[in-house]
Amino acid sequence: MGAGAAVELTAGERKVRLSSPDRVLFPERGFTKRDLAEYFIAVGDGILRALRDRPTTLERYPEGIGGEHFYQKRAPKNLPDWIPTGTITFPSGRTADEICPTEVAAVVWAAQFGTFTFHPWPVRRADPDHPDELRIDLDPQPGTDYADAVRAAHGLREVLADFGLRGWPKTSGGRGIHVFVPLAPRWTFVEVRRAAIACGRELERRMPDAVTTAWWKEERGERIFVDFNQTARDRTIASAYSVRARPHAPVSAPLRWDELDDAVPTDFDIGSMPGRFAEVGDVHKDMGEHAFSLEGLLEQADRDEHDHGLGDMPYPPEYPKMPGEPKRVQPSRAKHDDD
Repeated sequence: MGAGAAVELTAGERKVRLSSPDRVLFPERGFTKRDLAEYFIAVGDGILRALRDRPTTLERYPEGIGGEHFYQKRAPKNLPDWIPTGTITFPSGRTADEICPTEVAAVVWAAQFGTFTFHPWPVRRADPDHPDELRIDLDPQPGTDYADAVRAAHGLREVLADFGLRGWPKTSGGRGIHVFVPLAPRWTFVEVRRAAIACGRELERRMPDAVTTAWWKEERGERIFVDFNQTARDRTIASAYSVRARPHAPVSAPLRWDELDDAVPTDFDIGSMPGRFAEVGDVHKDMGEHAFSLEGLLEQADRDEHDHGLGDMPYPPEYPKMPGEPKRVQPSRAKHDDD
């Protein structure tokens, strides 16, 4: 089955070759590889704002959502010389060079290889060890949905404000909400994660029936989980305007705070988002004008530790044991071991 002769698409100042442009990537909607590439061109200023100069992992579906998929961290051998790379260091101490888009054509080039979702590090290639974004992932647990995430997000907005911070919300592309806070790149990954934990704990104190920071799933209940480990080194969150691998081709949609309540995540997909973008542009475009301080949240983290005995939380299982980290053992299993 042919997927059409190759075409050249214009992305900014460049032409990017697209092979098999008629290959269907989302059968339920009929969206093709060309549709994907043209979507990225349509929202180009927005996705470039989210990715510019950031080491980026590519989530690729070369045959569409029904086929194999994989995460490509290392820049491929056939990378064009006009796409720069940045060197990042994994928790293991190994390093890799990842692509760092500086123009929309890099996004279209990645779409040629079936990239749906872009996972940028919260750093720039010039300073890969100091995040310039605090990213809060509000993750609905079984029994909760987007409306619950919205309530948690409004609570989070108030917590951030009380610490002198401002967040920019977006849909995850699923049922969750991501809130990004631009930072001055002065703090390490460990410090940024510590701030995220303090922020999550404060939100949990204010909304104990609705929000949890419990790392172990058995303790979360029907609440929104503040996934603090998404701020750990080498953990990334799908960028704004990324396409998610679901049958209706949803996208991660930047929103204004006053849009959260009425937004329906399924409204935003590669068919509808170009129209919204043409109308309102990138509603997060002013993020780059801000760089906030984590000092208030880090002072709160110190208070949590000194006054309440709340120290570090477990890291993801693939991480080396970190200083000050508690045991990585499920509470039910630990209890069983103590019997």
